[in-house]
Order: sequence, then C-alpha cells, then structure tokens
Amino acid sequence: MLTSSLVSITTAAAAASGAPGGGMSAVLVGILPWLLIFVIFYMLMIRPQHKRMKEHQAAIAAIKKGDEVITGGGIRGRITKVGDDEAEVEIAQGVKVKVVKSTLTHVVTPSSKPANE
Repeated sequence: MLTSSLVSITTAAAAASGAPGGGMSAVLVGILPWLLIFVIFYMLMIRPQHKRMKEHQAAIAAIKKGDEVITGGGIRGRITKVGDDEAEVEIAQGVKVKVVKSTLTHVVTPSSKPANE
C-alpha cells in the first residue's frame, strides 16, 4: 500500500511538472483518500475518546465525602476525606487508605444495582 501511494505521488508530481493546470488536481486526488481516512479515524476513534476522558475527569473532580468509588486496582470503597490530589477511601470497617485521585477509575452511582440482583 505504501509503494502504491509513493507511485501515485510520484506520478502526480510528474504530471504536475508536465501539464499546466492538471497537476494540482492529480495531487489533490492523491491526497484526498488520506484526508478522508484521517477524518473517519477522527470521528470514530479520537473524538469519542476525548469525550469519555472529559466525562471521567469531571466525575473524579466532583467526588465528595460519602461517594462510592472503584480504584485502578479494583478496590471498592467509600470516600471519607477529599484533598486536592488525594482522597481517603474506607475499604472496610475502620480500614482507610489514601489514594491519588487520578487512580480512581469509576464513581459508583447510588442508583446502579449489582449484576447478580
């Protein structure tokens, strides 16, 4: 695929040097598929990922005392204290750990139910 692209670019460049006015359209035809692939890639992959990342950052920034969270290691607990970069999570009765807020992967909503119920 790469060699065919190079051949088409070389052919477009040769046409541009030999035929006045027709060379620009040949270059455009050679670049147009790559531009289209990038636009499709952006719309299907990059844009949704940015949206999810912003939603996650907003959810982590909005945590407060009493919220139930899941850490990057899969530990589920309840927030007892929130700082600028850290949060204190109670993972069992009387067992509290400090975690960096960026390692929190999910804020559990109270309306969600476990899968087995």
